[in-house]
Amino acid sequence: MTLYVDFLPQWRETVLMQKVAVAVQDGVEPFGLGAMCEVWAEPEHPEDGTPAFDFVVVTPRPGRIAGPSGFDLHVEHGLDEAEDADLLILSPKRDFLEPSPEVAALAQRVYDRGGYVFAHCTGAFQLGESGLLDGRRCTTHWRHVEELARRFPAARVDPDVLYVEEDRVVTGAGAAAGLDAALHLLRGEFGARVAAATARRIVVPPHRDGGQAQYIARPMALCEADTLTPVLVWAQENLGDDHTVESLAARALLSPRTFARRFRDETGTTPHAWLTRQRLQAAEELLERTDRSVEWIAREVGFGNAATLRHHFTRDRGVSPQQYRRTFAC
Repeated sequence: MTLYVDFLPQWRETVLMQKVAVAVQDGVEPFGLGAMCEVWAEPEHPEDGTPAFDFVVVTPRPGRIAGPSGFDLHVEHGLDEAEDADLLILSPKRDFLEPSPEVAALAQRVYDRGGYVFAHCTGAFQLGESGLLDGRRCTTHWRHVEELARRFPAARVDPDVLYVEEDRVVTGAGAAAGLDAALHLLRGEFGARVAAATARRIVVPPHRDGGQAQYIARPMALCEADTLTPVLVWAQENLGDDHTVESLAARALLSPRTFARRFRDETGTTPHAWLTRQRLQAAEELLERTDRSVEWIAREVGFGNAATLRHHFTRDRGVSPQQYRRTFAC
């Protein structure tokens, strides 16, 4: 049975991230490293307000790093360059069952100093060696969740989510889910506007909820007529309307039962959970960009009233709408 778990991000009260380090080893997966470079290694873009980071790639033994895909890397910096990182990223590698004790020790030091540690895909095995998964909820690629749970029995491995953040420790599922987790971190530090601008630049959705399932039973087909894409786009453009499974199913020319089943198959979540996430994201952007009242924003995005918006916002984001506005308002 597949579980769909609500994701509860942690509210950040520390200084904004400035230095980001990625630790790589022999066998580094090129997509995993490249995805992190797309988010964290770009120069500042004043036109859309996205920041630049002090970005560095490090490795236990600087020099040639063997790649598994027909090309190698040359990495100049040793692990000491990451000691003062605000965010340490553990990049996945092909032989992930052979972790580096030096990288594990670095992860523990960065965390103890108050930094964030983020392992995506099989990087979670390296994080497990550091002991930082013990007692924490975590995830990895769906192919390897059983092995992660076997190797680190003290970890609470969740096989059915895209990413998890718990107490400054972030783990993401395979491949593209690393981008989702990175955008989640960016959103938590700099707000919805910066995360959305970064997502537009790299041409990916600005927010996939962490509790969404990794493995979708039937991925979206390329032909729009065979998917729910038109209905989802319409619902996003009309969030203020009173949507139900029945009304959305009618728009899709499907029975409510068939619509609900297909929705879960194609999106990995339920219509209610999907609508709630879309409304929260729209509320974030309005809180950042406008000085409209919380009551007005609640009606505009479809929550109906301020009390309902406050309930969902506080439960999901960990702070009230007004606290969020004070932090991220332009």
